[in-house]
Amino acid sequence: MAQVKVQLGVIGGSGVYQMAGVERVREHTIPTPFGDPSDVIVEAKIYSKTIYFLPRHGRGHRWLPSEVNYRANIYALKSLGVTHVLAVSAVGIMKDDIHPGDLVIPDQIFDRTKGIRPSTFFGGGIVGHVEFADPFCADFRGWIETAARKVSDQVYSGGTYVCIEGPQFSTRAESQHYRETIQPSVIGMTALPEAKLAREAEMAYGMLAMATDYDCWHQHEADVTVEAVLAVLKANTDKANRVIKELLNSLPDQHQSRIFEAAKHAIMTAPEMIPLQKKKDLALLYGTYLG
Repeated sequence: MAQVKVQLGVIGGSGVYQMAGVERVREHTIPTPFGDPSDVIVEAKIYSKTIYFLPRHGRGHRWLPSEVNYRANIYALKSLGVTHVLAVSAVGIMKDDIHPGDLVIPDQIFDRTKGIRPSTFFGGGIVGHVEFADPFCADFRGWIETAARKVSDQVYSGGTYVCIEGPQFSTRAESQHYRETIQPSVIGMTALPEAKLAREAEMAYGMLAMATDYDCWHQHEADVTVEAVLAVLKANTDKANRVIKELLNSLPDQHQSRIFEAAKHAIMTAPEMIPLQKKKDLALLYGTYLG
């Protein structure tokens, strides 16, 4: 197993890093072979530790879930030395024992996107297959949960995140279908391909999901509205910020995991057959793996 020096990056809303006690160091504008990231990446210090923040939808919330340039986001964070990606995400509730305002740390993902989001760094002359049975790093999940429980007693650990295309919320029939067949804990629109790309980039990925609403399956609650979601999100922002601080303060200096060599045996294409430009584009991610 490979070992890395831990460096935390956070992908979430712009409000997540507007917190007291954060020293903003600089902003990084990083072009990538896959286009521009969602926005500049903010480098900051908390407790004298470096952390990087990237607003997934851009400042001002400009990009739909399907429009986010996930490849550029992950590549840019990788270029800054980030090893652990914390995804802070708003989610709908799919279980009776989760409530608006709860913090959820899922351990599985079910893909219900439509295949319109580029979901791999491979292709264009290079074939690679990376294991993805467990999309969230187990160690990282544990550290996130520990930090969350220091902040709130409303923490739900485990369960499946079902990822839909959006931008519309589910129909009533869809919501009931997911509950009966997939039996997820939460529903959202951004975990994929973000988690897949993090794995291909050999980065640990974990999620702090903020439960906002009951989708539209709950018979005793009003149907989900944007107004209701925003109200809960605003209340949860401070909670998420505190979890991030606790997490950063408690992360180990080093972490050993198979994830950090996830692509070591992934590339199937003969090195001499890989286009030179593709080798250049992927050198940051795969280096000597490319031959």
